[in-house]
Parts: sequence; structure tokens; C-alpha cells
Amino acid sequence: MSTITNYEKEIVNQTQVRRATVEFITIVNDLWYDKSIELVLFRNPLVDKRASEVLNLINYAKEFVSKPISIMNALEIARAIQSIDLPASKLDIGKLAYEFHLLENDSLATVDFVKNQLKDATEAANIKPKDVVLYGFGRIGRLLARELSCKMGRGSQLRLRAIVTRGKINQDVLEKRASLLSVDSVHGDFLGTVQVDAENNALIINGTTVHMISASQPEDIDYTSYGIEDALIIDNTGAFRDKEALARHLAPNGASKVLLTAPGKGIPNIVHGVNNLEHNPDLVDIFSAASCTTNAITPVLKVLEDNFGIKKGHLETIHAYTNDQNLVDNMHNKYRRGRAAALNMVITETGAGKAVSKALPALEGKLTSSAIRVPVPNGSLAILNLQLNTTVTEESVNAIMKQYALEGDLVEQIKYSLSNELVSTDIIGTTAPSIFDSKATIADGDTIVIYVWYDNEYGYSHQVMRLAKHIAKVRRYTYY
Repeated sequence: MSTITNYEKEIVNQTQVRRATVEFITIVNDLWYDKSIELVLFRNPLVDKRASEVLNLINYAKEFVSKPISIMNALEIARAIQSIDLPASKLDIGKLAYEFHLLENDSLATVDFVKNQLKDATEAANIKPKDVVLYGFGRIGRLLARELSCKMGRGSQLRLRAIVTRGKINQDVLEKRASLLSVDSVHGDFLGTVQVDAENNALIINGTTVHMISASQPEDIDYTSYGIEDALIIDNTGAFRDKEALARHLAPNGASKVLLTAPGKGIPNIVHGVNNLEHNPDLVDIFSAASCTTNAITPVLKVLEDNFGIKKGHLETIHAYTNDQNLVDNMHNKYRRGRAAALNMVITETGAGKAVSKALPALEGKLTSSAIRVPVPNGSLAILNLQLNTTVTEESVNAIMKQYALEGDLVEQIKYSLSNELVSTDIIGTTAPSIFDSKATIADGDTIVIYVWYDNEYGYSHQVMRLAKHIAKVRRYTYY
């Protein structure tokens, strides 16, 4: 009888939890679409999430901060945020719940606590929506199109206005582009709508028109004829890599800034969160978002350099295969990359070791690097073998990394994994460019080996988005 009673109590409790989660999701989405207030949970997106996804994130938060955070706590704080007047902002509800638990005086009302924590929230000065043009529509371009469309909200930040590709544009081409955007073998279905407007050579994404422009070179385009002004051009083709070539994007009417989604020459190579504040968008027109691997390792290396000092080291990246490789054995202009990508592990080169120094000059000449392409379509791993300036333990390395993942300038960049079972498919869809595998850390005196996972498509795309917002000067108030 007692067992049955307990089971019935569990059912009642589960029903209450689900009901609270549904209310929480409703508040999250209402805040986003009505007030441009985006709630996240330790940097994990909450907009358009299902109940099971939210509850899994709550469980991660509870383990991450070692505090009894529940959906009820999150709901109470969400209600408080909804009840007060706040500007467009991005607020970490996990951090707020954690800080509320730290209060010695737990009699403080939740609304009063939230008001006090967010008392410095002010509307960012002179935020003006920025038109965005995607130059190229490959793997990164399509992910950016998804994220720009889903994160547009009330349209007060970045607005996707056009996509530029080569070749003719007709009904058949538009339908194929729409299909590639709608479904993806790695990232699943697009959580939005995509329709074809053949008459106007456009895609209607989530109800807004995105022009499909055909051009063989940047100079051929007049963006103003599409109603596009002062646009940020995000070049994800890889065809233009230096300042002179990328400057061609600025020749057309309606373009004012350029962001390259690859390492660039003669331009600032930025890892957002590390060195983006060193380059003023008012003074610089062309930026590079560096590479996915550079974005993965640089935040972690900065933490280690700032706290322990790095003498030297070697980076080995175990990288998913890319479209640059052959599907079956065939000619290729680089050694080994001509062999079938889905059948072989392929040793190749990477410039990530040298590229880090562009964001962290203190590491100039200290890192060597190489890469192995492996038979997975997405999800990569960087192994860092480092000699430090001081003796450390596994516990001390993990503790400092967890601290930076919880607070400070790198909270968007570093996700701290607590899982003993982490494998490459688990990290697909992670917005952070660096996933620090705390269970894999090895320390031996002043030598450490650390493992950093990264979604080389999705995590990198979010770094591009963060940098794009910095360049466009549309970053909202954030509470992390």
C-alpha cells in the first residue's frame, strides 16, 4: 500500500513539474517576442524549447552549480522578470537562480531580488537594426540563416535580408535551396517555415522575405535596389581571404561592413570573448571570425595562460570531415585529402596553433599543431598537451575552468561538461565554441593534457553571430 501511495505522489509531483515547465516556456517565449528579452539557462537557449529539453537543462544547472535549482525556482524568477520593466536584454536565469540560493537572507522577495540584480539594466544607446546579407549558402551559411531567422524576435538586432549565390535562380533552384535550409542530416529539421516566392526570386523564412541574389562577383550587386541599406556582408564562401579581396564587398551600394567566416590575412582575426573589444567597429570595416578550431581552443588557452602561464604545447585536432574532402578516392590538390572522407582517418595540417597568437599574442611561437580528419560529419575534438609555468593538479585545472564557465567574460565561450559518458554526437547543437571535458583532464606536475570538444558548425556559427552583433553594434544588455 505504501509503494502505491508513493507512486501516486510521484505522478502528482510529475504533473506539477510539467505544468510549471509549460508555464515557464510560455513566459520565456512571451518575453522574447513581446519585449525582446531573451532568457537563457547557463548560456543554453530556452526560446522555442520543449518541456523535456528545459527539464534536462535544469538538471544540468543543478549539477553544475551544486545547488538544488528546480523548475519551480526558474519559474518564480521568470515571473519576477515578467513583472518588472526591463529593456531589450539577454538574461541568464540559471545565474539568477544560483545567486538567489546564495543569499543568507532567504526572506527577500524574488521580485525585489531580481530588481536589485538587474538595477543596472539600461537600454543600449543608439541600437539600430542591421541588415545582413549572407554571401554564400553552404554549411555555415545555412546555419546562420536558421539562427538569424529564429533569433530575429521583434527585428531590433540583425535582420537577414538577402542571400547571394552563383548560378541561375529559378523555381527549381529556389525549391532546392529551401529544402536544404528546411532539413539537415546533422542538425535536423529547421524549427520554422520556409516558402518559395519564385516571382520575386526570394525565400519567405518565418514569414519574412529573404532575397536570393545571383552574382559572380561582389561588384555586380546593388543592394539598395532590394531595399537593403548599410548592410553587414557575411562571407562564408571562402573565396576571398585577404583585405583587398574582401574589400570588393564594400564596392556595391548598400554594404558597409564585411565579416569573413574563415581565417583572414591583413584583417583582425577575432575570437569573440577574447579579443573582440580590441577592434572598434567604428574604425574597422572588415573582420575575420577565424576558424572553428581557433574559436574552440583560444578561450580555454586564455584561461590557462592568465592563471598558470603556458611555456609551450602541441595541439592535435580530431576533426570531422568537411566538404573540401572527397566522397570517394579521387584527385585532390592536398596530400591525403583525396582519400574517401567517410572511410578514412586522414592526417592533414591545421593553422590553428599559429592562429591562436592573433588573438593571444602571448602564445606567439609556443604552439605546434596538426589535424586528423575522421569519418564523422560533424563534432570535433581538440587535444591540448601543454607545459605550464607552474605545477597544477587535475582538480586545480578543472576548478579554474569551471569558474570561468560560470562567470566572467568567457561564459558564452566555455561550456563545462560534467559527463563521464560524453561522446562526439552529444555535443552537436552546443552554442558554446568550447566544451571543456572535465572528466578527461590529465595533470602531471607542470604538464597537462586537456580535451576540448566543439561543434565545428553550430558552435562556430554562434561565435560568428556574436561577432556580427558586435560589429553591427546591436548587443543588448546582458546579465551573465
